[in-house]
Amino acid sequence: MKKQLLLFAFAFSALSLSSCQDDDTQAYEMDMMKGEWKTSKTEVISGKDDKTVIETDVPTGCSAKNITEYRTDYYTAYSAYTGTGADCQLSYKSEGTYEYDTDTKDLTIKYTNDSPRKYKVIVLTSSEMKLKQMFGNIDQDGDQVIDNTYISYKR
Repeated sequence: MKKQLLLFAFAFSALSLSSCQDDDTQAYEMDMMKGEWKTSKTEVISGKDDKTVIETDVPTGCSAKNITEYRTDYYTAYSAYTGTGADCQLSYKSEGTYEYDTDTKDLTIKYTNDSPRKYKVIVLTSSEMKLKQMFGNIDQDGDQVIDNTYISYKR
């Protein structure tokens, strides 16, 4: 009986530790994600080798001021700026929610009046985030293989 009780206590404590560890990982990664991010570049990478860069877009002018914000209460917002030269004005702001799974690195963003958009978190540090877009990708280099879009952000 003591062995069974001891085995049960061990299994329960191992389960408790692993669930706390998952909670800690979730809190840690969401803490790194929170804040304002600016797009540093968007790349289309060949779906054939997931290495060859087909196209790169680096925001310039007012679009370099665009901000994506994440908070730990699952709120997200995207603010877009337009204008000429140094005269940049906020042209629109979309607000919504997001879901993030630390195990699979799946990020789903749902802005108000829009359908959910899925991403895979490839890099997440306190100063850099890189997402792989999991929707709307097409074959851009004519090789009959869907190419991948990656969006890099900096603080």
